[in-house]
Amino acid sequence: MTDAVMIPRPAGLALRWTGAALVAAALVLALIGPLAVPGDPFAQSLIKALSGPEPAAPLGYDHLGRSIFHRLAAALRLSPAIAMAAVLTAGLAGLGLGTWAAARGGWTDRILTILADALLALPGLLLVLIVLAIVPGTALGFWAGLSLVLWVEFFRLTRAATRAVLASPAVQATRLLGFGPVYVFRTHIWPEIAPMMLTAAAFGTATAIMAIAALGFVHVGMRAPTPELGLMMVELLPYWREAPLALLSPVIATFALLLGLTLLAGSRDT
Repeated sequence: MTDAVMIPRPAGLALRWTGAALVAAALVLALIGPLAVPGDPFAQSLIKALSGPEPAAPLGYDHLGRSIFHRLAAALRLSPAIAMAAVLTAGLAGLGLGTWAAARGGWTDRILTILADALLALPGLLLVLIVLAIVPGTALGFWAGLSLVLWVEFFRLTRAATRAVLASPAVQATRLLGFGPVYVFRTHIWPEIAPMMLTAAAFGTATAIMAIAALGFVHVGMRAPTPELGLMMVELLPYWREAPLALLSPVIATFALLLGLTLLAGSRDT
């Protein structure tokens, strides 16, 4: 009897490649674009306000005569960097606390579960706003607020999966042979929860980027003149008739990045 070979479905594989291509395009614009077309995202030239594309500014200029191309590249570095830092922090916290709660059980499990449920009952943006009220308009505030929101999902996934793994005969046999918790985690728990954690990380990154852009759009996020996707949209919205390309640039970039991350997370079919 041979083991079944798990092959990704063609549709899922195509979606994954599409998502990877969209994310890669955003990263190329963010990292390589400023090297190919050098420029300053903060430099102003009011004479060129809302003017069209030119070699020095491939996407034209905003209402203050700043290069939209270079501001967009800077925004595509800032938002994903904050989001990935928050996801990394939340993932490590959720992984550690979820494993601890499942292994210890009892009051440890109850207290951590109650804490996670209490945070889950509050709207995520409200928690971020509370942190931003303490540390307003800074990357540190977004990182802390988003980490506080995102760790709950990692905790719940880790706790549920770890409890099932620890109850399996394989883990019981491993313990009887004298292997410690580190070996059990590395050999049995992590291979089981790793795919779920990667999927949650992709979704979490998309959620964090969307939250940063949404708060910037309502003037609660980053402060001007910081290049940020939501802030760029709200600044350019009054000029959509005069310069539609200027407004569409951050909108399309945000949509493509979020769609790419969502496809990567949602197409992990095996």
